[in-house]
Amino acid sequence: MGIVNWATATPRRKRWSTIGLGVALVLAVPVLWLAWWLGSPLFIDKVADEDFPLTANATIPDNVTRAEAETTMETAAKIEAPMSEPMTTGMSSAEAVSLISGDFRDADRFHRGSGRATIYRLEDDSHVLRLEDLNVTNGPDLRVLLMVDPEGGDKGQGYLDLGKLKGNIGNQNYPIPDDADVSRYHAVMIYCQPFHVVFSTAPLR
Repeated sequence: MGIVNWATATPRRKRWSTIGLGVALVLAVPVLWLAWWLGSPLFIDKVADEDFPLTANATIPDNVTRAEAETTMETAAKIEAPMSEPMTTGMSSAEAVSLISGDFRDADRFHRGSGRATIYRLEDDSHVLRLEDLNVTNGPDLRVLLMVDPEGGDKGQGYLDLGKLKGNIGNQNYPIPDDADVSRYHAVMIYCQPFHVVFSTAPLR
């Protein structure tokens, strides 16, 4: 096919060439966006730095949810002046209990990870997975999985998805559903959902 000479091309030929260019641009935009979404995390770190749950060492009244108590305590923590009323009546000191913990390790030479994972039982018998000093290779749509497999690499033995990784660097909390049997899980996996690739695992002891 020869090069179109816009000076001599017929109006119809010009119109079809313009339509073709427009279609190409429309198709290129989602392709470029997808390429950026998949590739950019490989060279851009995301930091998430969360404190240990403020309500971890508190007894929460029956009429107050943990989310409500957490919000109340977060708000109070930002206020420097002393409060004239108690934050939440009935809260008392109690210790969170570390059940099992372990260190993250590399999945391979490219997918690397370090830091510590710990499952805590809170005073109200709820559980949270805490990741501390996490530093794992970033990627698109990384998920945090609790694994039945003691080595944390075999999803076929069963797993519990705790949600999207908040940041590939930092300290973060992941509440474990109340109906989950924590005793079934013996490891943590950082897993890339789009490519089905293991980025890092942490056997828990």
